[in-house]
Amino acid sequence: MATHAEFAQQLRDARLRVTRPRVAVMETVHAHPHSDTETVFRAVRASLPSVSRQAVYDVLRALTDADLVRRIQPAGSVALYEARVGDNHHHLVCRSCGAVEDVDCAAGEAPCLTPPDRTGFLLDEAEVVFWGLCPECSRSETSVPDPKRHDHPGEHSPLTDSGRKN
Repeated sequence: MATHAEFAQQLRDARLRVTRPRVAVMETVHAHPHSDTETVFRAVRASLPSVSRQAVYDVLRALTDADLVRRIQPAGSVALYEARVGDNHHHLVCRSCGAVEDVDCAAGEAPCLTPPDRTGFLLDEAEVVFWGLCPECSRSETSVPDPKRHDHPGEHSPLTDSGRKN
């Protein structure tokens, strides 16, 4: 993981002011990919007790706008944030526990997929979400998901759910 000084330089390179909340959010997103806003807020608050929820929301938006973090939102899920940006990768999402894993682009350069009907759009990204069961849930006898369901039972946090991978 990058150091405090490296995060500060990334902020400067993006023409953003270096602040403790911005560095703390970057550290959290790098350490815990696919975290939701609440998880990021709790982690930042642990190191910066006076930071407000709104400040974390504002930082996430600024970092997303500057392409320093990526916001994804699989169907039926809250927004999730990750530090892997600029490579047009895709995601695997478990229908049962909500675990999210990165998967490299399906075929070649961005956008790796193009629609069959060219409508004049200038494409720069293809977003693909693969749905199924993670290895842990597929071994579980209690996990019988509805294949048409895209929502996830309960919210999971990579910082609080000890057995879950992110």
